[in-house]
Amino acid sequence: MYLKSAYEIRDKYLRKDMLPTIFCPGCGIGSALQYTLRAIDDLGLNQDEIVWVSGIGCSSRVPGFVNFDGLHTTHGRALAFATGIKLANPDLKIIAFMGDGDAAAIGGNHLIHAIRRNLDITVILINNFTYGMTGGQVAPTALKGLRGTTAPYGQFENPFDIADLAVSAGANYVARWSVFNYLQGINSIKKALNKEGFTLVEFLSPCPISFGRRNRMKTAPELLRWYQKITVPLAKAKKMPPEELEGKIVIGEFADRDRPGLVREYEAYKKRAKKMMGWEE
Repeated sequence: MYLKSAYEIRDKYLRKDMLPTIFCPGCGIGSALQYTLRAIDDLGLNQDEIVWVSGIGCSSRVPGFVNFDGLHTTHGRALAFATGIKLANPDLKIIAFMGDGDAAAIGGNHLIHAIRRNLDITVILINNFTYGMTGGQVAPTALKGLRGTTAPYGQFENPFDIADLAVSAGANYVARWSVFNYLQGINSIKKALNKEGFTLVEFLSPCPISFGRRNRMKTAPELLRWYQKITVPLAKAKKMPPEELEGKIVIGEFADRDRPGLVREYEAYKKRAKKMMGWEE
């Protein structure tokens, strides 16, 4: 199979007048964006039938860079806007590009209930353990001991496991990789885009500036080595005792099921209502 160059992907899918991006050197958001665009290209999806939605944060600037219809919305509310778009026009494919703070903190309730409803969208979630745009505060995903401006002596609260949360809430497809898992990341996004219902692909993403320099990892290579140290493939993790998994992050595919999505359930509900009211044609 012919693999298009990064330049070909850029020329086809990015708005050249918006370049360069705001992303810092070593940031992983560009990699996750490239994987998403490659997945769209591999699947042959129509740009006019995809809408990108985001909230506030570094990763949330993505809809402004891509040559698709999109919404850059308010902090934590991307999934509320996505719900309206999908129910108004079910034929559209919705991609919500979100950060860990945007999705799991101020937007946490929207995330849980969008998954519970099995809303037909794909979430690409950038997890860099920090609020990179607003000063380097620790995000709710930050592992214990990690530093930020709100935890200068190390995070002491328990972190959210977003992938585990999504599985428990009922998402149809859930995967987590680091941005250095190139092929796995692209393939997971392709699976997510092809499935009905709520799908989520989480990417562990380096942030050398706001996160790395506060945790003695100021360069992308240092963060790469750290990710290699703390990540464990799911198959290996299943054989490890809980004490060995302390401080580790499991990567892989966690859910792949076929529950009816919200759109299908809603259409069936409308038919039942019309029948009960005697309005059926």
